[in-house]
Amino acid sequence: MQGIKIALNYVGARMDIALLTIIGYVDTTTCHELTKTIQDLIKQNFFQIIADLGGVTYVSSAGWGVFVGEIKNIRDRGGDLKIVQMSPEVFEVFEMLEFNKVLNYYDSIEEAIDEFDIIRGIDITRIEQESIAKRPLLRSAGEGLTNISQNREEITSQLSFGEDGSLKDLPLTEKIKRVVIENPLSSIGKIRRQLRSERYGFVRVGFFKLRAILKTLELDTKEKRYRYYRSR
Repeated sequence: MQGIKIALNYVGARMDIALLTIIGYVDTTTCHELTKTIQDLIKQNFFQIIADLGGVTYVSSAGWGVFVGEIKNIRDRGGDLKIVQMSPEVFEVFEMLEFNKVLNYYDSIEEAIDEFDIIRGIDITRIEQESIAKRPLLRSAGEGLTNISQNREEITSQLSFGEDGSLKDLPLTEKIKRVVIENPLSSIGKIRRQLRSERYGFVRVGFFKLRAILKTLELDTKEKRYRYYRSR
């Protein structure tokens, strides 16, 4: 039977969210180590915890019991424990046992980090323009900073432009996405002005129509646009 490996990192705008990267099985033989890790974090006053199960192939009922058993203790202290990146097999058991009614779960680590920061009133869009393309977000315990965001130039260089560097022939929704990728902190007004440029084919779209399109694309707030940028 495979064992368990747990790596601890600190993430988020304040680097105070504990990210547990778990690999292996979480069952009766390994859940004690996970319990101890979580309890040690609580003793150290870390109440925002993310459990990354991307490398976990099996979680028994005893394993799920670790998370459920600690969640009240964490939430009583104003925190939460979020589960991310479950495989389809792990999620199937998670949902079958109805732990989805108790624990919050997310597709990505970034989504869980943003949720923690936004709930605590941290404006994740207030980042200096010169640092947005290369923001240090992840720090290993006892180690230096590790950058987990792509450089904006690397992202934009992968876009498919026309021979003249324009994006005139793209559908409107794709043009909007490209504008967001290039500058995720743009207001709706700035997005409109960018679309009216020669590069985008002098597209004229009304404020309310653009806002409706952004809402359909789930890009109607700066937080959502920045999250989309980070996911690229």
